[in-house]
Amino acid sequence: MKLLHFLIGFIMCVTPVWASDADVFEAVVDYMDFATYESGIILPAQLDQDVFDAAVFVDTRDAEQFAAGHIAGAVNIEWRDIPSRLSELPETGLVVLYCNTGTLSSQATFAARLLGRENVVVLQTGMRGWSETAVYKPE
Repeated sequence: MKLLHFLIGFIMCVTPVWASDADVFEAVVDYMDFATYESGIILPAQLDQDVFDAAVFVDTRDAEQFAAGHIAGAVNIEWRDIPSRLSELPETGLVVLYCNTGTLSSQATFAARLLGRENVVVLQTGMRGWSETAVYKPE
């Protein structure tokens, strides 16, 4: 009888882990099935003044890089902290994540979108691309 109780307790403790793994897998598959090539990205050339003024920019680099220079008005949330600080991002309106090249911020964008924030996009080519090709740069 003790073994039966142990097994029932063990199964009850382990089942949520299996369920959450399945939920994560399903969320990734669903996202990949419906994502288009343009989903989740914005190009520096698309950031005219109207888009820029309406967007929230999040610099996902570390604090030292942020302090050395960033897009005007951006807030700093390191890329790996985006999931735990998701509540700090607006649920509506355009939220643009960027790093130096777009590599790390694309991971943060992917995580945010999987967590339901489809208004979050990555700045393709990152800070480097923005500084070279943005059509609008505020003074």
